[in-house]
Amino acid sequence: MRFFCSLTASPPGALLALVFSAAVLISAAGCKSNCRQLSEKACDCTSSSTERTSCLQIAANKETASGVIITAEDDDRCKALLDQCDCRLIDTPAGKERCGFAVSSDAGQ
Repeated sequence: MRFFCSLTASPPGALLALVFSAAVLISAAGCKSNCRQLSEKACDCTSSSTERTSCLQIAANKETASGVIITAEDDDRCKALLDQCDCRLIDTPAGKERCGFAVSSDAGQ
């Protein structure tokens, strides 16, 4: 309650700055490519928080340091995979295919 009261007593500019900062942080979370989101989803499938944190750091580093440019076609493919990737199945061959970590056995036919 004290925090709320201090906000209402603040000048309108301070409250506006706080709202703007929150909006920027929220919108920045939506700026990740579908491929980055797919990588992060795979990290969510790890068994421990330590592995997850390490996985997320590796995903972030690969995206920024690799210099690989994600095309619109890549992003569309990642979006499709993102919708079907399921952590419960990720350790199975079919689950790996659904998440884009393995090539379908009938892909070359």
